[in-house]
Amino acid sequence: MRRKVERLAPLAFGLIALALWQGAVWATNTPSYVVPGPLDIARAFWEARVSLGAGLLSTMAVTGAALLASTVLGVFLAVAMAASPLVRAAVQPWAVVVQVTPVVAIAPLIIIWVGQPFLALVVCAVVVSFFAILSNTAAGLAATPTELLDLFHLNGATRWQILFQLSLPYALPYFLTGLRLAGTLALVGAVVAEFVAGSGGFASGLAWEIIEASYRLQIPRMFAALLMLGAAGIGIYAVLGALERLVLAWRDGA
Repeated sequence: MRRKVERLAPLAFGLIALALWQGAVWATNTPSYVVPGPLDIARAFWEARVSLGAGLLSTMAVTGAALLASTVLGVFLAVAMAASPLVRAAVQPWAVVVQVTPVVAIAPLIIIWVGQPFLALVVCAVVVSFFAILSNTAAGLAATPTELLDLFHLNGATRWQILFQLSLPYALPYFLTGLRLAGTLALVGAVVAEFVAGSGGFASGLAWEIIEASYRLQIPRMFAALLMLGAAGIGIYAVLGALERLVLAWRDGA
């Protein structure tokens, strides 16, 4: 019973917040072009549902491609760093530099250098998201228990046998945690890149819907796009969280 109440608590809180929001808008008679109420936002969403849906699909396509590329790049670099201290010393500082560099500052350069719009957006999103997978996977590989490593060495295991039969399986929970974080970060990177690309003339995704709505002072439509982005982020986090639980349950059951 308690678990069911906890699951319903976010929904109840959201409904109460929406009701208070709508009540405050009515009570203060606030114009919709200043602060729209939930009913105005719902109406704007319905009227622009086709355009907003197309924008969401575009943004999710960039996010999915970026998450896939981040997974491949992050795992590859993490394995290379675990296999060679020289690679770790060479790669880790530059990975940190890329991570702390604001993507909004380098997105125009990436868009110019890459040329192809969709690929440029994916590269921008990868810059934001790959470090979560790299750092978590590398931490999992480094956390392999020394007693198990000694046991594998005593039995004559090779470096690659240790990596694929011990270190990588042990790092799986770390990788899945990084994947869940990278999913939401990829969405953030995709939206930031779309904002920059939209300002430069390449209209794409929900970010462009927000820009266009702000230009036309269609504030309810802008809020609708923002709420869709929030829902997309929650959906990505929930799906990857479910995948994490499923994979770990399968591994423990096996």
